Amino acid sequence: MFFLQAPQVESFEIWSPMPDRFRRAERSDWADANRGGAVADSFLEGPVFDRSGNLYVTDIPWGRVFRIGPDREWSLMAEYDGEPNGMKFLDDGRLLITDYKNGLMELDIASGAVTPYLARRNSERFKGVNDLIFDAQGNLYFTDQGQSGLHDPSGRLYRLRPDGQLDCLLDNVPSPNGVALSPDGKVLYLAVTRGNCVWRVPLMADGSVSKVSQFFTSYGPSGPDGLAVDSEGNLLVCNPGLGYVWLLNHRAEPMTVWRSPKGMSTTNLAFGGEDRRSVFCTESVSGTILTARAPHAGTTLFQR
Repeated sequence: MFFLQAPQVESFEIWSPMPDRFRRAERSDWADANRGGAVADSFLEGPVFDRSGNLYVTDIPWGRVFRIGPDREWSLMAEYDGEPNGMKFLDDGRLLITDYKNGLMELDIASGAVTPYLARRNSERFKGVNDLIFDAQGNLYFTDQGQSGLHDPSGRLYRLRPDGQLDCLLDNVPSPNGVALSPDGKVLYLAVTRGNCVWRVPLMADGSVSKVSQFFTSYGPSGPDGLAVDSEGNLLVCNPGLGYVWLLNHRAEPMTVWRSPKGMSTTNLAFGGEDRRSVFCTESVSGTILTARAPHAGTTLFQR
């Protein structure tokens, strides 16, 4: 009889909590709908690094984007009428934001101005976009989650091509969330939060998808959220509700489990540090950035 090797269990370290001066102990429309009416002084998401080692994160309920320097000092980059979630760089001076309220938004880092990038499709609003990633050809993949789930498996995965063509690749997902690409760009991994799993989405040469399968199955009160891939093709999976980040090999076998020392809401992550082997994870409810060392560096993140 064959037994899988038990994964190595490690603990994240606390890297930087949000300073008290930025916390808002007030009710918000977002928290009323998504946190059961609880007061959310912040809800961090969307971590991404620039070339200088600054970490950018979003704060969903208060429409804010922060920059955290290598010295762990926080500064407010933008505040606007929105609910920003995932972020990736369009170029060195602009961030692209998946905004649940407004669609795709663009942040000019120098001025702090936030403007629409793609608010609607054929005059129809999105359900509520969540996360995004670029491939090497400049195609943008992003998820449209809204309030979809097992009761309403109508979440969508889109591809926006550099020429502006928007393709709906999937429209039957029960809560599509984080996205990540294999090192060769031929497979997209899709977090399916309310299905408590990660789908494997082969990207075909003709632009279609085929033989989409369930790659990893989790458990507990919530499901996979943010994703990342390392240079060896291993998949990192944030799992809020458990307070875990899974490191999975190509067979979806857990090799390492990082556990949060503060809160269970491990929502998203990014590779950083000089060798890009440090993992930085948002613990959203407590407003804390966690960190751990990974065995391999993260894959390259592309821009448009």
